[in-house]
Amino acid sequence: MRNRTDPSPQPGADLRSAALPVGGVTTEQEAVGTLNDSVLAIRASEGDEDAFAVLVRRHSSRLLALAQHLLGNRADAEDAVQDAFISAWRRLPEFRHSASFSTWMYRIVTNRCLNTLRRRPHPLSLDTVPEPAAVDANSSPPKAAETDAAAAALTQALLALGPELRVCWVLRELHGLHYEEIAHVVGSSEQTVRGRLFRARRALMEAMRPWR
Repeated sequence: MRNRTDPSPQPGADLRSAALPVGGVTTEQEAVGTLNDSVLAIRASEGDEDAFAVLVRRHSSRLLALAQHLLGNRADAEDAVQDAFISAWRRLPEFRHSASFSTWMYRIVTNRCLNTLRRRPHPLSLDTVPEPAAVDANSSPPKAAETDAAAAALTQALLALGPELRVCWVLRELHGLHYEEIAHVVGSSEQTVRGRLFRARRALMEAMRPWR
């Protein structure tokens, strides 16, 4: 295993660096890829960059989807996830496995996104969510257009939620985390998470009422 000499080595420096090499992988790399997250995290904490690269490849897609749902654009999401992996690499010796590696990464990415959101201007009002336009029954695919417009309206309604409500809703409804996991990610109690989810669902239902 490699010694940890650089606080921000290549695996965490750029998500693209986690891509498989053009010439394929060695037998040793294939073996590393079959290890579970806990073992990989231990090896990575000891300086094994190959183990950390596997963790990046394994989790980057879901983390990027989470960041994009929270931040609303791809560029900011990529920056947040890249920063999160750099932070994770530096902090791996502190990882005590009290939660899964994926939950730990969810927490780091979520904190990065919340910091970004708090620096932004005040979010849009839910009143700005557009109502559905009248659909011409004789138009060529009216249903598909209406579905796309409804999805866009939901996205806008989600972005209009406060950051704490948005995080809980995305983690529960889009990523399927349990209440206990969400509480760990956001650093709150399960009761607080349930309350935020209730308010988020109520606000989204009200915003999407014209589309039902």
